Amino acid sequence: MGRNLISVIILTLIGSATALQAQDLSGTWQGADRSQHVLKLRKASGGYRGDFYNLGNDTYGATRNGNTISAVSVDGRAIRFSLDNTAGTFEGSLAEDGQTITGTWQAFGPAHPLNLSRTTKNTTWIIDPSPHASRFVTVQQDVKLEVLDWGGSGPPLIFLAGLGNTAHVFDDLARKFIDRHHVYAITRRGFGVSSAPQLTDENYDADRLGDDVLAVISTLKIEKPVLAGHSVAGEELSSIGTRHPEKIAGLIYLDAVYQRSFYYPAYADLAVEVSSVKRDLGQIFEADGSSARTLALIARIQGALPNLEKALQTTAEDYKGMPDAVPPSKPNDLAGARIMSNERQYGAVKVPALAILAMPKQCPGGCDNPTQQRIMAGDAARAELFEKQTPGSHVVRLPHANHYVWRSNEADVLREMNAFMNGLSR
Repeated sequence: MGRNLISVIILTLIGSATALQAQDLSGTWQGADRSQHVLKLRKASGGYRGDFYNLGNDTYGATRNGNTISAVSVDGRAIRFSLDNTAGTFEGSLAEDGQTITGTWQAFGPAHPLNLSRTTKNTTWIIDPSPHASRFVTVQQDVKLEVLDWGGSGPPLIFLAGLGNTAHVFDDLARKFIDRHHVYAITRRGFGVSSAPQLTDENYDADRLGDDVLAVISTLKIEKPVLAGHSVAGEELSSIGTRHPEKIAGLIYLDAVYQRSFYYPAYADLAVEVSSVKRDLGQIFEADGSSARTLALIARIQGALPNLEKALQTTAEDYKGMPDAVPPSKPNDLAGARIMSNERQYGAVKVPALAILAMPKQCPGGCDNPTQQRIMAGDAARAELFEKQTPGSHVVRLPHANHYVWRSNEADVLREMNAFMNGLSR
């Protein structure tokens, strides 16, 4: 009797393992969370490959481009995968019926629960419902950028995404302007399906990114567009607005007035200070024998040293007691790091400008710590100086708005953008 019971247990376990091995994971899985994660798996040699999407509007990196997954680990009921191009890891367990996966998702912060369920034709979300055309525009040898085109009637409007996002981050917002404007959006180099050139300083310099936008404008024969840029795209706006104001009608900074887009000398930001000094140091021995140019570079470097020292000191204080950070290792994250290390010090732009700022910012983790207080004070002073020094500028401060201001305060953003663009003379 005992032997028979043991045999039954063994056969049952073997049967369960065999059933699991036969379980087909291919297909579409969705999460019920606000981020609207979608996992599409397909069979590949030795296992599964896939794509992971974030269709929601409440998290960093929301994109309908998808992130590829070159390998999915399946060990018993345990399932694990990491994204190919950016940080992000999922770990979960397949239910016995093969219809749900219970797990956790971790990207740039703490892990949080993410449960996925198989979908049907009636429940599957549409990955990209936005009515745009998509094309690729060559901006440099072997570098092509994704450009979305929603069409529309009226003067051109071009959206530029923040760091880690693609043109698709504007899929919903862009449609709100097509009755008055011809609307486009650009995915910068290094992200999404745009080209990712070699990670050199020259390839990801702020002015190089600005030149990419100018190349798109020229190739598509877009006449004097308004550029609307979010977050890090502020540096592309300022690059163009200070060097080639004749190419554009105006600029809209969507929570994008930072040191990288408008330099406030009384505030020390480590990334901008290091980028500027590093660039000047690299040119000293390329001065072509010009004493005047060499002396000018030395004077500029010496003038930058007090702010560099201040930035190093405040950064050292901020880092005390902080846990070690995971260094970037994926292509998108490395491109982002290269962009952050090649910022510039831009002054006032030479075209009308609208800045819509989350000020004071929404701080889910709290705003009471000294670092946040210092940053917010600097943001406020910079915005005031931007308004004073930029002819034809208008600054709108949205208290406690999200960094993605058009999501937390859509009505305000639509009203202010339309009023600004209606008032431009072209």
